[in-house]
Formats: sequence, C-alpha cells, structure tokens
Amino acid sequence: MNSGKKLYIQEVAPRDGFQNEKRFIDTHDKIEFINQLSTSGYAKIEATSFTSPKAIPALKDADMVMHEIERNPQVIYTVLVPNVRGAERALACNVDEVNLVMSVSETHNRANLRMTREQSFAQLSDVVGAMRGSNVAINVSLSTVFGCPMEGDIATDEVFGLMNRFAQLGIDGITLCDTTGMAYPSQVSDIAAKARSQFEQLELTMHFHNTRGMALANTLAAIEAGCDRFDASLGGLGGCPYAPGASGNVCTEDLVHMLELMGYHTGVDLDRILAISSALPELVGHDIPSQILKAGPRMTLHPAPEQAY
Repeated sequence: MNSGKKLYIQEVAPRDGFQNEKRFIDTHDKIEFINQLSTSGYAKIEATSFTSPKAIPALKDADMVMHEIERNPQVIYTVLVPNVRGAERALACNVDEVNLVMSVSETHNRANLRMTREQSFAQLSDVVGAMRGSNVAINVSLSTVFGCPMEGDIATDEVFGLMNRFAQLGIDGITLCDTTGMAYPSQVSDIAAKARSQFEQLELTMHFHNTRGMALANTLAAIEAGCDRFDASLGGLGGCPYAPGASGNVCTEDLVHMLELMGYHTGVDLDRILAISSALPELVGHDIPSQILKAGPRMTLHPAPEQAY
C-alpha cells in the first residue's frame, strides 16, 4: 500500500472531451456538468476553450460557461487559450489558469494548429506576455511528447529543449501529453524522471490517452517516477483526430478506482463521479468507454446463481 500518498486529479472532459463531440452540448448542460464536477474532489477542472467559435463551435459558449458556473474555491478552473485574443477573453472571465498548447512534433503541429513550431512558440510567448501581472497561472501542454503518428518517435532532446524555452518565459507548469496513445511505461518512467529533475520549479502534469490500452500502466510508471498530477476525462471522452480509430483520454473513474484500491489518496469521490458519468451517454448521444461504469467497482457483488447452492 502507499500510505495515502496524495495525487491530484485534473478533469478535462468539459473541454478536451466535449470539443470532440459531434453533438453540441447545451450550454446549461455544460454548466450543470461542471457544477457537479466542482463538488467531486478534483484539484483542477479544464472548463472550456477560448478559441474562435468558427474553429471549435462545440465550445462557442465559453464566456457564458465561465461566468455562470458555481466555483468551488478549492478547485482551480483552467481554460485553453490559443492566442492573445483568447487570453483577453479568459482574463475577463476571471479564470484561475490558462493552458497553452502546441506539439513537439513539427508535422503534428502543422496538421493540428496550421503553424510551424516556431510560429506556435512565438504566438504562445505573446500570450505569456499578455498574462504578466494578472496573477493567473500559466500552464503549457506539449502534445506528442511520447510519439507522433506521422513522424514516429520524438527525440527527448526536442521535448526538454521546448520545456526549457517555456520555463525561461516564467510559466508555472508543464503538461506532458501522450496525445495519440503511443506512450509505454518504461518510456514514461524515463521521460517523467528526467522532467522532474530538470524542471523542479514547474508543476508537472501527465496526460495519457488509452488508445492502445496502456493509460493506467503509464500512470503507474509516472507515479513511480515521482509524478503526482494527472489529467483524466470522465467516461473516457475525448481523442485526437490525427490518431485514426483512437479512443479518448484515460477514463477518470477507471483511474480513480485503481489508485484508491492501491492506497493512493485522490480526494475524488468515486461514487459521485460514477453517478455523473452515468448521465454522459444520454448527454453526448453515444456509449462511453468507461469500464467501471459498465462493471461497477471491484467490490460490486452479485447474488449467487441457484446452482451454487
């Protein structure tokens, strides 16, 4: 057992999950969903994205969502911000943190953001500058850290070089993202350990996808390397359009179930998030890849069949 070691779970379904849904989630449903998450024990909730409504129409209601949610002072509310205009909108909504995203892979960055890495870095540097003096935390999420479906393996020197450039700008945290589910445990352990030792001043988050069924194993490898912050998505919602056939992010309830059984303390109320997750299929209009929602927690017992007596 792990004597109650504290881990921090960060819910990304309202942004990373909902932006991938074909059905538009009603604004009031989004607000109610976030309000329920806010009383479930999360350390952080990624609530929405201040991107152009034309680019991501699923989150065109970002301003209203942030103004209307009931905030829990114990929860950090973070939002994705792509540029200075998005940063200005986020500041007007009194967010706690902004999350800036780019890929370590040149090809993935061009495909996903339609910019070179240098163009992305310049644009995000402008965002960092615009946020100075605001007391709003700045996190940078680096995509394709563990592999790119178009380029293959990514050199770790590229990862740490980009981390260092952002660290020099004075950001607060970095998220290492397994965007297309290519990570494997020994790779995760090596990269996570080096990241922690080289960037002790940064809050480090790990973001895994379950594309190839390794998200839980990768989480354990990261914990062994000293990591304690993890993104997860309720019901396993989300995904990447450049990973054909890919499932989404690691499922929050599956992750919390495993960690609590192993003696870690996540602070997340499993029964409560299972109740919230059970409403997701109707909300999004399709089944969700949550194993614990289907099978129940480990100690969900059933009556013995008659032939057992």
